[in-house]
Amino acid sequence: MEADTLTPPVAETESMLELITGSSPPVLAVLILLVVASIACWLIIGYKWVTLTRAARQSTRFIEAFWRSRKLEEIDATASALDRAPVAQVFKAGYDELRRVKGDEAESTLGGQLDGIENVERALRRATAVETGHLERLIPFLATVGSTAPFVGLFGTVWGIMIAFRDISRTQQSGLDVVSGPIAEALIATAIGLVAAIPAVIAYNFFNARIHTLTVQMENFSSDFLNVVKRTFFT
Repeated sequence: MEADTLTPPVAETESMLELITGSSPPVLAVLILLVVASIACWLIIGYKWVTLTRAARQSTRFIEAFWRSRKLEEIDATASALDRAPVAQVFKAGYDELRRVKGDEAESTLGGQLDGIENVERALRRATAVETGHLERLIPFLATVGSTAPFVGLFGTVWGIMIAFRDISRTQQSGLDVVSGPIAEALIATAIGLVAAIPAVIAYNFFNARIHTLTVQMENFSSDFLNVVKRTFFT
């Protein structure tokens, strides 16, 4: 009997799943929202990683092919094969506009030549803007989750703590064993909010840097291609 009295009682611990399922409906709704947002962020991260990696790789291959080749027709065929390269799409837009303006009879005059150069330059700028928009697609969602998920989680925590203290005031009981469970349930919302926000912010900054690199690459290529066009067709 004496040995039994010295044995400490085994405390019952709730699993994370039990804490989540035992939350109040508003807190549970917040948790579901954060989990869905986190899953969506990871899907976007995987998708953008694949697309941006492929875009960077194909853009590098296209630029190398551009400077190796001497014929625009061959470069155009390479651009069609590397259809995931933003730089290749910029070239195709500029090359299509160049073929259009060179087929125009107004090019026989100086004014026509100047208009042709400006048309090619506008086509390059427009294609760069379009491709940048394609690269940035879905990225704002990461920024939204990264900036709002902690506050959504904090809302769930505050709501859960309010419910916990209300229940404590009703039962007229206090103590660590009474408040620890409800507060733990409430704090889960903040934890999940941070779990959703941190990867989203890291991925947003990382992808923005890669998109900026690709955009600069397109702008530099546009300038080089325009210089080639001026020297070859408008001199």
